[in-house]
Amino acid sequence: MPKNPAIKSVLIIGSGPIIIGQACEFDYSGSQSIRSLKEEGIEVTLINSNPATIMTDPSLADNVYLKPLTTKSIVEILQNHPNIDAVLPTMGGQTALNLCIEAQDKGIWDDFNVALIGVDIDAINITEDREQFRKLMIKIGIGQAPSTTATSFLKGKEIAQEYGFPLVIRPSFTLGGFGASIVYDKKDFDELLSRGLEASPIHEVIIDKALLGWKEYELELLRDRNDNVVIICTIENMDPMGIHTGDSITVAPAMTLSDKTYQRMRDMAIHMMRSIGDFAGGCNVQFAVSPDEKEDIIAIEINPRVSRSSALASKATGYPIAKIATKLAIGYHLDELENQITKTTSALFEPTLDYVIVKIPRWNFDKFEGSDRTLGLQMKSVGEVMGIGRSFQEALHKATQSLEIKRNGIGADGKGEKDYDKIVDKLKNPSWDRVFIIYDAIQMGMPLSRIHEITKIDMWFLRQYEELHFLEKEISTYSLESLPKDLLLEAKQKGYGDRQIAHMIDCYESEVYNRRKELNINRVYKLVDTCAAEFKAQTPYYYSTFENNSIVNGVASAENESVVTDKKKVIVLGSGPNRIGQGIEFDYCCVHGVIAAKEAGYETIMINCNPETVSTDFDTADKLYFEPVFWEHIYDIIQLEKPEGVIVQLGGQTALKLAEKLEKYGVKIIGTSFEALDLAEDRGRFSRLLEELEIPFPQFGTATTADEALAVADELDFPILVRPSYVLGGQGMKIVINKEELENHVVDLLHKIPNNVLLLDHYLDGAIEAESDSICDGEDVYTIGIMEHIEPCGVHSGDSNATLPAFNIGEFVMQQIKDHTVKIAKALKTVGLINIQFAIKDDIVYIIEANPRASRTVPFIAKAYGEPYVNYATKVMLGDKKVKDFTFNPQLKGFAIKQPVFSFNKFPNVDKKLGPEMKSTGESILFIDSLKDDQFYELYSRRKMYLSK
Repeated sequence: MPKNPAIKSVLIIGSGPIIIGQACEFDYSGSQSIRSLKEEGIEVTLINSNPATIMTDPSLADNVYLKPLTTKSIVEILQNHPNIDAVLPTMGGQTALNLCIEAQDKGIWDDFNVALIGVDIDAINITEDREQFRKLMIKIGIGQAPSTTATSFLKGKEIAQEYGFPLVIRPSFTLGGFGASIVYDKKDFDELLSRGLEASPIHEVIIDKALLGWKEYELELLRDRNDNVVIICTIENMDPMGIHTGDSITVAPAMTLSDKTYQRMRDMAIHMMRSIGDFAGGCNVQFAVSPDEKEDIIAIEINPRVSRSSALASKATGYPIAKIATKLAIGYHLDELENQITKTTSALFEPTLDYVIVKIPRWNFDKFEGSDRTLGLQMKSVGEVMGIGRSFQEALHKATQSLEIKRNGIGADGKGEKDYDKIVDKLKNPSWDRVFIIYDAIQMGMPLSRIHEITKIDMWFLRQYEELHFLEKEISTYSLESLPKDLLLEAKQKGYGDRQIAHMIDCYESEVYNRRKELNINRVYKLVDTCAAEFKAQTPYYYSTFENNSIVNGVASAENESVVTDKKKVIVLGSGPNRIGQGIEFDYCCVHGVIAAKEAGYETIMINCNPETVSTDFDTADKLYFEPVFWEHIYDIIQLEKPEGVIVQLGGQTALKLAEKLEKYGVKIIGTSFEALDLAEDRGRFSRLLEELEIPFPQFGTATTADEALAVADELDFPILVRPSYVLGGQGMKIVINKEELENHVVDLLHKIPNNVLLLDHYLDGAIEAESDSICDGEDVYTIGIMEHIEPCGVHSGDSNATLPAFNIGEFVMQQIKDHTVKIAKALKTVGLINIQFAIKDDIVYIIEANPRASRTVPFIAKAYGEPYVNYATKVMLGDKKVKDFTFNPQLKGFAIKQPVFSFNKFPNVDKKLGPEMKSTGESILFIDSLKDDQFYELYSRRKMYLSK
């Protein structure tokens, strides 16, 4: 059956600001869904309050409402658009589903005659209410862990008495495992039960007998109206039960699942999906499997929506789940839709992978002083990376190289843990660095049986680690000259970086690189093709690997599937994993950069490793290399593609950090030069430039040791703001009020970031903070927006409520901001974007810092003014246009406020005060007509509450 002809206009509900547990995977799903509906000629209206997303771009949906996700907003939209026929709530995570239920309870969908598509209310209620779900599973014969529901503290105590410990507490209707915990000990039970009951909006928890040590799997399903069901992907958690899937290292396809058990699990998943409701769309099912020969299967949960895992499964298989799920929601059947990869077969097929993917989460515990860093049922990671390889070992290495935590892969970088007691403790209490600690334990000689006993990680994974350890030991016995070719090739096939091999044989990375070139050990690129090369794939989506490139009948056997064209091309470096300080806003910039470069006549090449993003969608750029944003991988792609140049200023600090290497290797940086980027990043050099330009800045000094810092403090007045160079999101910034605090902080900083130049400047207490974003072509400067922060100077700009336009700055001060912006942009010879931050005290404008790159606020300004600024800036960088070629026409009635959103509820005991180091995980946009608005008044009255020194 083709699409339902009655559906001509659809409302999509987005997921709102990025929080821990619900990140930019829903920007990817939502963007795909909008495009999928538009292809069918359906009008799309979107509500989402997140300005940093591609999803909320005016070029995507027909009507975009950047409004709070409330039923009041829904009613307003439905009044404005009485032609809306249906609502699709499955693309916006738990937030969208919860809002959809609330609107249903209030009768809003019935009042406006709006149909629910992609899911039904009963399915949401059954899957979210743990007691209903448990009863249904028992009824249809699906295994469940012994569990009982508690709606009161007393009932919970009775259940615990019956089950004994350990046990699991899971609140109903929460997101990212919020409020869930494993209770090992009776003394912790009361507190954790109270937390669970409070976390649930209906004050209900289910208490399970803990299935510790059981293996965990996820299946991604799609179903159409004809009841055709396909399993898109099976994902295995390397970590056993007890760690939230969002915090687990996961592998696809499943590695340790017998075919017999997989078939049982597959049948169960389909049976479960059919039993919860008669809807067409996507579904995620989670199972636990006993680690013995019986392989008993127990269902953990089912989510009738696209999820974090479906973004991962889409990128892992190349099968665009959200896009197809949307088509199914409007009535299509799977056999009527084309396979997006082959373009010649139908979507009614199950992908087969001839490669392995490994996902590793990315945490930001350093931002939450005093937080509990152990992993459990409540998700704590802020992002994730994915590695693709021909083996588990290669994919594992590529994923660890993508994390950007100053590690070069698994081991072989001199940064392993050497303390036996610490290793045992970290194995017993799962921590963010468990992926490395397992290797350290093996290197220390701990038997695999002991590691398995502590962690319950399947022996198959531990043996894979052990093989890597044996290989490292063997390579370490050679020198560069004596290292056999087959051993070097094996190391590369197993994912070891040149840097790691250099560490093993004590030479330079460049020497290993040159040696493998001599031996003809070169990376080859393979298509992500969903059908194990059974059908010809059409998508330009690649990963790298190494093959045995011997000559067979005069032809090299290593086949490179990436066909290089002779078109002029440009590479855009992505921003890697999401983290605090560098989030989805840089992905927004990368995607717009790609679109602008295409419009300027370039073939576009994207390099990124974040599975949650629009930039890694297979049809965003002309070519996607799903690879670590790690020097070795990037340089090999540059050597192959020979681009005109590389754009680094759209991918945040991740891309910017590679500018020096690109410069050193003679690769052209598109836009602002490395020299200018480096000058702005080096706090001391930049301050000297300001002196030459006669632009005020706080009194300062630089230091590279604690002694130098103390000497500088004698020249400056306390309080002093200490700032390291080359960091992201205010990392390590702190206001100190005496010499003891200064010494402690400097010693700590230099331990964490060795050889750094620290800037110490006098903190302008009580100053107003403002910032500007501008586009410069080297001659002309156009300031796209000047924002005033509601919070005082000293709160990181990412944590401040930023108001556009400024609300309390006089013309005299505003002119200084404009003049300083023009002077600095020109002095840095900026070509592209530049963000400058100011402190205003006694009507004097001081410069805090300048960043000649895309900033967190550029998407916010673009959405507030309705102008595609990143598109313009990219064309300026490419030399395709000058600033004066654009007709700027910003449209904004009243004010727009960028409001930070925090995820402190994941870390109940941390200090929630704000300061110079950024802590927010996302943002929303608020439009107000005037400063008399109650919401503005409330924000302004609370502006000084949180400042911490």
